[in-house]
Amino acid sequence: MSTVRDKDGPAKYFGMTATEAERDGKGESHSQDGSKHGGKISSKGMELKRQVGLISAIAMIVGTMIGSGIFVSPKGVLRQTESVGMSLIVWMLCGVLSITGALCYAELGTVIPKSGGEYSYLLDTLGPIPAFLFSWISTIVIQPSGVSAVTLTFGAYVSQALFNTDGGDCDTPTITTKLFAAVAILLILFINCASVKWATSVQVVFTAAKVLALVIIIIVGVVKLCQGEVSNLTPPESFASSTNEPFAYGVAFYQGLWAYGGWNQLNYMTEELVNPYRNLPLAIMISIPLVTLLYLLVNISYFTVMTPAELLSSNAVAVTFANRTLGPMAWIIPFFVCCSTFGAANGSVFCAGRLAFVSAREGHTVKVLSMVHVRRYTPIPALLFQASIALLMIIPGDFDTLVNYLSFTAWTFFGLTMVSLLVLRYKRPDVHRPIKVPIVIPIIVLIASVYLVVTPVIDKPALEYLFAVLFILAGLVLYVPFVYFKLELPFMKHITVFCQMLMKVAPARYFKSPEIEAEKST
Repeated sequence: MSTVRDKDGPAKYFGMTATEAERDGKGESHSQDGSKHGGKISSKGMELKRQVGLISAIAMIVGTMIGSGIFVSPKGVLRQTESVGMSLIVWMLCGVLSITGALCYAELGTVIPKSGGEYSYLLDTLGPIPAFLFSWISTIVIQPSGVSAVTLTFGAYVSQALFNTDGGDCDTPTITTKLFAAVAILLILFINCASVKWATSVQVVFTAAKVLALVIIIIVGVVKLCQGEVSNLTPPESFASSTNEPFAYGVAFYQGLWAYGGWNQLNYMTEELVNPYRNLPLAIMISIPLVTLLYLLVNISYFTVMTPAELLSSNAVAVTFANRTLGPMAWIIPFFVCCSTFGAANGSVFCAGRLAFVSAREGHTVKVLSMVHVRRYTPIPALLFQASIALLMIIPGDFDTLVNYLSFTAWTFFGLTMVSLLVLRYKRPDVHRPIKVPIVIPIIVLIASVYLVVTPVIDKPALEYLFAVLFILAGLVLYVPFVYFKLELPFMKHITVFCQMLMKVAPARYFKSPEIEAEKST
C-alpha cells in the first residue's frame, strides 16, 4: 500500500483495530518527510517516530523533576527533621535514592524497550492485573492531578503579577488563577498534539530557564557564604534540634522524594528515543545527579539568608530570598517560577499521554486512545483524554486530600517495579542488558519503597488510606468485564470510527526498531 504521504494510505486504516491494521498493512516504511525511518504505517501498523535525542531526553527529566516545589515551599523536609543539618542530609539521600531507582529503570527500559514506564514492566513480568491497576490510578488521578496542581501554581503567579503591578499584596480572584491554569493546559495540549519536536523544544527552553534561576540563587548563596553568613549551617548547631522520632524521618523522605518526582518520566517515552540503549541510561545518569546537586546547593543558599523559622513561615521561599538579596531584580524569580511550572506541566502532559496510549494499545482502555496522528505521529486522543481530566480537576481546585492519600500508592508501584526487575533477573538471566545494576540496588530500593508506603500510615493512621486502597481496587470492576472477558459496548466502534475520522488517527503497534535489533546482535 502507499506510504503515509499518499493521499489514501492512512485513510485505509480508519475504523480498523490495531490488530486489523497489522494484518492488512503492507508496503515500505516511510517517515513524514519521506525518509525510510521513524514513524510509519508498516506491515505492523502505525508506529511512533524516534525523534527525541539526548538533549531533549535530559530536558524531559530535569524539566519535569524541577517544578514549583523547590521555589515555593521546600520546607516539608525541614519541618519533619527539625534541623538544618538533617534536612540537608535527607535532601542528599533522597537524590541518592532517586538515582538508584532511576538506574534500575534504565536497566528495565533497555530490557523491555517499550513506552509506558512501570505499566509495561509490570505487564511483562507480573501480569495484566497489576499493570491495569497502575494505569487506572495513574491516568485517572495521579498524572492529571499533578498537571492541575502545577498549572494552578502557574496561574497563581501570573495572576499575582497582573493584579499587583504596584508591588501590593492584594488577593487575586480565584477564577483568574483557574483561568490561567486552564489556558496553560490548553496551550500545552496544542503543542503536544501538533508536534513531538515542538513539545521537546519547549521542554529544552523552559528547562534552561529554570536551571538558570536555580544557578542565580546558588551564586547569591555562594556570595553570602563568602561573606560569612554561615550561622545556620555550622555544626553542631545545625544538628542540635534534630528530631528523635524515627517515623518523622520517613515522612521527611516522603516530602523530599515528592520534590524529586519525575525521575522515571523518560521511561514513558522509550519508543520515541533515538538510540534508547545509549540515550536512556545516559540521560538518567546526567539528569538526576544534576538535579540532586542543584537541590542541595539551593537549600544551602536559602539558609544563608533565612533562619529555619523564617523559611518555615514563608509561603514562597524563593521569592522571600529574592526580595532580600536581588533588590529591584527580585521580579525575575516569580517569572522563572512561571517558566518552571509551565515546563513541568509540559513534560507531565507529554508523558501522561504516552501512558494512556500504551495501556490502550494493550487493550486496557478504549481503542481510540491507542491511535496516533497519521502524519504528526502524536497520540492525540490519549493527550486529549489526560488534558480533559486535568481541566476538570482545576474546577474544584481543592483535591489535595484525595491526591495526598493516593500518592503513597506511587511507592507501592515503584516497589512492584523493583520486583519486576528481580523477576527478569531470575527468568531471563541471559537477555541482552546494555546496563546492568548490582542486584543489591533494586533490593535496597524495594526495601525503601516498603518503608515509604508503611511510614505515613503508621505515623498518622487515617481511614482515608483504606479508602485509597479501595479506590485502586475498584479498577477491577472495569478490568473483569472489559479486559478479562473482553466485553465491548456495541456503540463504541461507531465512536471510535468517528474519532478516527475527526482527528485523523490510525491504530498503532509496537515493534522493535532495527537499531535495537542491531544493538542486540553486537
